[in-house]
Amino acid sequence: MQERRGHAPSPTRAPPNADDIRAQLARILSSEEFPQVGRSVSFLVYVTEEALAGRSDRIKGYSIAIEVFKRPEGFTQDDPVVRIEAGRLRRALERYYLVAGQDDPVRIEIPKGGYAPSFTWRASADSAGSNEKPSVNASGWRFFLSVRSIVPMAVGAALAIGVVTMGLVLSAHITVQPKSSPAIDGPTLVIAPFVSFRNDPQAALYATGLTEELLTALPRFKEIKVFGRETSKSLPPETEAALVRDELGARFLLKGAVRVSGNAVRVTARLLDTDTNEILWSQTYDDKIQTRDMFAIQSDVANKVATAVAQPYGIIARAIVAKPPPSDLGSYGCTLPFYAYRAELSAIRHAEVRECLESAVARFPTFATAWAMLSIIYLDEDRFKFNPSNDASSPLDRSLQAARRAVQLDPGNARAQQALMTALFFMQNVPEALRVGEQALLTTPNDTELLGEFGTRVAMSGAWQRGAELLDQAIALNPGGGGYYHGTRALAAYMLHDDKTAVIEIRQADLQKFPLFHAVAAIIYADAGMMEDARREAARFNEMRPDFIRNIVAELRSRNIQPDDRARMITDIRKAGLPAEDEVRSTMLAPTDGSVEVWPR
Repeated sequence: MQERRGHAPSPTRAPPNADDIRAQLARILSSEEFPQVGRSVSFLVYVTEEALAGRSDRIKGYSIAIEVFKRPEGFTQDDPVVRIEAGRLRRALERYYLVAGQDDPVRIEIPKGGYAPSFTWRASADSAGSNEKPSVNASGWRFFLSVRSIVPMAVGAALAIGVVTMGLVLSAHITVQPKSSPAIDGPTLVIAPFVSFRNDPQAALYATGLTEELLTALPRFKEIKVFGRETSKSLPPETEAALVRDELGARFLLKGAVRVSGNAVRVTARLLDTDTNEILWSQTYDDKIQTRDMFAIQSDVANKVATAVAQPYGIIARAIVAKPPPSDLGSYGCTLPFYAYRAELSAIRHAEVRECLESAVARFPTFATAWAMLSIIYLDEDRFKFNPSNDASSPLDRSLQAARRAVQLDPGNARAQQALMTALFFMQNVPEALRVGEQALLTTPNDTELLGEFGTRVAMSGAWQRGAELLDQAIALNPGGGGYYHGTRALAAYMLHDDKTAVIEIRQADLQKFPLFHAVAAIIYADAGMMEDARREAARFNEMRPDFIRNIVAELRSRNIQPDDRARMITDIRKAGLPAEDEVRSTMLAPTDGSVEVWPR
């Protein structure tokens, strides 16, 4: 990093004094890049003040457990709470200095091997600049922080409140320039080590392997934050939900057990809400060692658990919707409305989500998932004619640009790959779109949002049978997913001349606020001979999208529908009572008002 104003730090400079250190502590605690959950704030304040008081040699795991975590005097070192939180605090400080604190004059660290902090001048801060007092009332902070010496650790609770108000003052003097994707500020999950029944060595081996597989499978879902291996391994086997809530600030705990009896393997898994200790979900998986090896069983179970728990419409998402946190969710606050919009596909929700996501990427420009969702929202301006903006660039161009930004920021992000695939598809680059989808599915095979979207693209490019199979997988993995899974599956069944399935699936889709749902319902009912239903749906569609029919050929082409399939759809929409021109006649007419749309896009 370059030296500011060209001065190098003096090698003989005195170490930071107490005022320098307390001012730096104020900067850290007021930053949005430093977590205000768990006990990181209390931990950092305690060890800093102890060190400034000349008591570094007394900063031990035992004293921290008593003073910060309020463990009873009979506390034993078997409790891993201090080790867990110390690791979390080290990572939080490291992130702070990488993102918000790049130009701060003083560095506060908790060196590994102990808990006493170190205070050093930053190499990037010049002598003159570092000696300048920050525009913070340091003596006020000193008084505030030293309250802990009068009322032991009362600051642990008060500081979190004080930081909010002091942050208004500090924000005028601290510039935050994020350089990497921020951690999702939504639901957090801890995976406790799976245990074995009866301390069986073989079952213990399976349990260890399964825990590792879960630690690999769950972080692929970017809408949740999963604590890492170090945290998981440091937890006792029978971790209590209250410990996870109080010491790690995590909302959800996944735990389970493995039993081996002869050739039979049984895995039980359950997800708990740490706020209430309620079991939100539980499942039992049975398998046979003689038919499949240990690694295959572990991988299969881990993928099934991860899909049920963490997918966009899964157990955690439903729990958050049912009981949202009381605090502002920040960037994560747009993701739940995004999926609610995808489940409903209405113009009103589209406008709300677009505004939220545009605000999110302005505040967090490196948040890949928000860029990916925004790409899909921009695409819907074009393909669904939802809320066209006054932007000079076309919705398709903005969609592709946002998708590429998301992939650049996080190449492994399933939502980013989904957005890029879909944008490329509607830019008429079908081979590249399907290549991106295939590759993304290899990386994240159980993300049903990606799987359903890829199945839709495959089907609409003409491979209706394979598309139907992919959509069946998405529906099986995620029965509570968006209605558009069923809507696209209904269209695939129609194209495959499976009238019975087409009717069943279109009724399950039930997207009443989505105009193109009614168009697909009309052609399905017409093909099945259900003419009253067909005419009703066709009339409803024409009311909602009166501009559609005169451009039907162009719209079907824009979605890469093949010529024979286009002809069949036009025939059936005419049966349903709408005056759609066939393809030959439409080529003789010159449209003058642009293109419209056919569902599903």
